[in-house]
Amino acid sequence: MSETNSRAVVLVHDRDPALGYRNIGTFIPELQQRGFQLQVHSFDYASASTPPPLGDAAMVVVMGSPDAAYDLNPWVGPETAYLERAIGLDVPILGVCFGGQLLAQILGGTVTKSDWPEYGMTDIESDCPELVGSGPWMQFHGDTFVAPDSATVIARNDAGQQAFTAGPHLGVQFHPEIDVDTFDSWAHAWARDGVEHDRQLVAAIREDLEAGERDARARCSALLDAWIGRQSR
Repeated sequence: MSETNSRAVVLVHDRDPALGYRNIGTFIPELQQRGFQLQVHSFDYASASTPPPLGDAAMVVVMGSPDAAYDLNPWVGPETAYLERAIGLDVPILGVCFGGQLLAQILGGTVTKSDWPEYGMTDIESDCPELVGSGPWMQFHGDTFVAPDSATVIARNDAGQQAFTAGPHLGVQFHPEIDVDTFDSWAHAWARDGVEHDRQLVAAIREDLEAGERDARARCSALLDAWIGRQSR
């Protein structure tokens, strides 16, 4: 994958474009530092606009969402069709949380409510630490994916599968892009939409992120380096 002047399509999921952009988190500087031009699109709040072309895209990054991959929201179908086209064109997809769930579902896996929702920095075990490191990653989800048999599950914990690869694609259940501002953007959306979360839990997670933001950024950087590097082999 050539990095110079390459386009990285990023799909976000918030009706406020400003919050949607903030949700991309540390992926913004990390991808820009690697020479990628970001093209940000949403199938829900920008459904009237044309999504970026896929023919010469270097990658598609699919971010998290408060909605579920199995929800019957009108934008899920068009986004699914777009990602199916990307897969057909061998455009690498990185799916994050909801994005990982949607990728698993498109490839023939399943997405369901989790018996063990995960919130905060959570340990995982990895079979492929050079791509996805073991240890703590940021989690905030009530659904879970089961990757299709055609994929390779590379990370897991007691709550379920945490990462899988399928050809050039990578789906993760956690949020490598997290920083304090990203978490604050989620909190702003919760307040706007009347979504209740345990205040003590939210405060504790934010405190953990403040203390560990530098490490989280380094782990995100390493994951991107490894995933991008796989595309050029």
